[in-house]
Amino acid sequence: MPPRILLTLILPACFLFLTMTSREARAETTGLRAGAAAVDITPPPGTSLDGVISKNGSVIGVHDRIFSRALVLDDGHTRIAICVNDLCMVERSYFDRAKQIVFEKTGLPVDRILMTSTHTHAAPRVPYGRASEKDDAYYEQLIEQMAAAIIQADQNLAPAQIAWGSFDAGKYAACRRFLAEKGSVSLNPFGVAGEQIKSVSGRSKSIIQPAAPIDPQCSLLSVQHRDGSPLAVLGNMSIHYSGGYQKGQISADYFGAYARHLAKILTTEKSHPPFVGMLSNGTSGNVGAVMKQDKKKYAAFEWIEESGQQFAEQSLKVINQLNYKSDLAIDMLEQELELGIRRPDAERLKWAREILEHPQQKTVHRWSKIYATEAVELSKYPPNEKIKIQAIRIGGLGIAGMPCEVFTETGLAIKDQSPFKATFSMELANGSSGYLPTPQQHALGGYETWPARSSYLEIDAETKIRQTALKLLNQLHD
Repeated sequence: MPPRILLTLILPACFLFLTMTSREARAETTGLRAGAAAVDITPPPGTSLDGVISKNGSVIGVHDRIFSRALVLDDGHTRIAICVNDLCMVERSYFDRAKQIVFEKTGLPVDRILMTSTHTHAAPRVPYGRASEKDDAYYEQLIEQMAAAIIQADQNLAPAQIAWGSFDAGKYAACRRFLAEKGSVSLNPFGVAGEQIKSVSGRSKSIIQPAAPIDPQCSLLSVQHRDGSPLAVLGNMSIHYSGGYQKGQISADYFGAYARHLAKILTTEKSHPPFVGMLSNGTSGNVGAVMKQDKKKYAAFEWIEESGQQFAEQSLKVINQLNYKSDLAIDMLEQELELGIRRPDAERLKWAREILEHPQQKTVHRWSKIYATEAVELSKYPPNEKIKIQAIRIGGLGIAGMPCEVFTETGLAIKDQSPFKATFSMELANGSSGYLPTPQQHALGGYETWPARSSYLEIDAETKIRQTALKLLNQLHD
């Protein structure tokens, strides 16, 4: 064949090959990138655990180690981070300090970072469980470790693809506040009558029904490398915790068991960084523990492992059916709200001091002395508190972040009114501002509404927080 004819045939083919190679190269360097990482945050022996409710003292052993898990997403225009921590709760200033470290090391803006706690009760409550300088040392270390998780995830950024889905996990959830007949509920710790809520145990012939619906949806955000190998899974379920601990033993609860079981199956031997699974808490302020599916008597930590595995297995069924995309828009907004604090008036303070000055006297409620102490502590609070509300857009998925133990009614309302086809919320995000009952639930009473360091925001706080979250979601959508 003459050389001129040969060149005529070869050159177009070479050009086509080079063009395709160039397009493939651009596809690998543009579009969505993602990175994930997990950093061990297990405290040393002697560190205080969440003793406020669980009364599990300080650390004497480790059933399973706890982690700070982070996911960073970058669409080429916007970079965001989500960090889920195996802790009961974390006060805002500690998260803010960790975010500042991330910004200084990576340039990731602090208003593009969502940090939250899972609410395991077998881990520290920062700093409300503080008992000694040993706790302070752990908290300082913790700030660095949480920042390190995000920094490592940022360093692991690589071409990725994302999908999301959900499954019905309603059989595991139940409202723990029960509506009772009028006049059947005894005086509250302050000696006030007229409440209609029996909380947590709620065993009484006067109970009418659960005081609120549950959110049965377990939402899933699945992230893969561009070659289809697993990178991370972020689950979200509105259940308080699993429980069933041993005193003094560290555990990430079913949130950690979920991550471990996912990792056993989804970790590959490819050259990618290790797979990271994480489970965030949705809106579970009025939901009880993970409901057992049989009448078996479980040993300590046994149901934690079993329920985590069940959630992981059901998640895998969904993940394997999803259609992944790499051309999704990422965006994030946050807004600061200033809310009032329900500080005690002069009459309530007089009542509290009378009880505390005469500890031997009989009180109207077995918790009156506890709430007398809480009244004194609340009196030291400022009249207002500033909190952060956040919203994230990942393609057609919306995520809201709120710094309270949010009731399911709020989460369901946000899902129902969100402009996105799929939406979920994370509670205890960027802070820990107590329970967030709706105004209607405040009127019914119950311990989640009683003024204390566990529930102190103004009665209209839920309305303002919900409306702000929806406003941010709508702005992202538009």
